[in-house]
Amino acid sequence: MSVENSTNDLSTGWFTEVFQNEGTAFSLKVKAKLHEEQSEYQKLEIYETETFGNLMVIDGCVMLTTRDNFLYHEMMTHPALFTHKNPKKVVVIGGGDCGTLKEVLKHPGVEEAWQVEIDERVTRLSEKYFPELCESNEDPRANFFFGDGIKWMADAAPNSIDIIIVDSTDPVGPAEGLFAVDFYRNCMVALREGGIVVQQSESPLLHTDSIIKNVQKDMRDAGFESVRTLPFPQPVYPTGWWSATMAGKNHVLKYFREEDAEQRPFVTRYYNKKVHQAALALPQFMRDILHTE
Repeated sequence: MSVENSTNDLSTGWFTEVFQNEGTAFSLKVKAKLHEEQSEYQKLEIYETETFGNLMVIDGCVMLTTRDNFLYHEMMTHPALFTHKNPKKVVVIGGGDCGTLKEVLKHPGVEEAWQVEIDERVTRLSEKYFPELCESNEDPRANFFFGDGIKWMADAAPNSIDIIIVDSTDPVGPAEGLFAVDFYRNCMVALREGGIVVQQSESPLLHTDSIIKNVQKDMRDAGFESVRTLPFPQPVYPTGWWSATMAGKNHVLKYFREEDAEQRPFVTRYYNKKVHQAALALPQFMRDILHTE
């Protein structure tokens, strides 16, 4: 969602993101602005807040906070990795804060992980202000490419990737091309049999009949046989409710390695087997709009 107005005058003591079209806003009480710069691609700001730790803002939009980012990062990764039968190679498109990469590398079976981020400055600022998200950056399985994720995926070798996670900003500006049928077709080609693509798909309350519906349609038009949207809480995003949409090659989404999820050899703060199962049960209004049985 594009933000038509945001207020970051520290004299007020608050950072406020205003969503004019929806008639709503979200605010955090701040202690100080820690950093501000205009990168080659976007305006980046870092704040220290009173109760949510550090806050990253890109082009006026809240991206993440120390306190609640685990909700998003865990739900963008673990449902897909525990659905795939045996993921070895995972690619994150976007995800410059490295939180999604960190969650992917918790899985001992993953042999190779790539983070493909257009703006290197997002990663460098995350290393300084969100070091807990970057603690796996030195993992020998981690690889980084700073450049255009759309082109990177178009150039990817066929049948070379098990899971693609599209950890993008809202579908405007540099991220707009990541919400397109041509991009999903390139993902389909790059994925191995049984592969999965995951797309952050915005707010169920605001965007089911627009963005989520279009993402699902584009994924099916690209050739994916099965598509599922999983809602989850995300307090600092519009409405406090967010979603990830998964598409599977060869009906892989009917699988779920429940025992592996239950006995996962790593710590999570939100994700577990029952949360995964519950997220697959859509609210009735979403089922009606998406024509899901």
